[in-house]
Amino acid sequence: MMEKAYPKAPTLVLVITNDSTVMLKDGICSAFELFGGRAQEVKNLVARLDLAKKKDGSKLCEVSFGMITSHFGYVPADYTVMKYPAEEVMSKPEDYERVQGQKDYLGKIEYTSKLFDRIVVCVPKHMMEMMMEKDVLPKGRVIAVTSPDLKEECEARDWMYLERRGPRVGSENTDLIMNEIVRISP
Repeated sequence: MMEKAYPKAPTLVLVITNDSTVMLKDGICSAFELFGGRAQEVKNLVARLDLAKKKDGSKLCEVSFGMITSHFGYVPADYTVMKYPAEEVMSKPEDYERVQGQKDYLGKIEYTSKLFDRIVVCVPKHMMEMMMEKDVLPKGRVIAVTSPDLKEECEARDWMYLERRGPRVGSENTDLIMNEIVRISP
């Protein structure tokens, strides 16, 4: 893993996941508020990062959260979205490719991820493979929570590989992610 480009600057963290069939609200709300279920673990990680403090009491990092949604493509989690039918949520490789063709979520991730010190990616195996094939994430700055089948490829990109545990992240991986953010934060 690469060190931060600007060691004294605040640590910038981007967390990326995809939508869930569990939608917590009807009508219009933020993407963060809308999705529960398997996305909840990732939301908990984001909240933990957002509230974390350094030893001196200052904020550990600035965290942003992006969601790859079936209807809206890639959006910041604070963007306003609305509920859509759960049966339309992406669930297989063909769905990920169809939505990519319609919304170009990979292009948006490539563009937005450039300025972050660490990008935590918690998506299904095939979606991660698409990100790798299109080379949308920077070398040396990604924490990939993914399938063991992708471990060697992650390590070849100088990424931190964590085996996916639980619905998305798992508590052990959450602790390892927190330790990495603490390590690079002055």
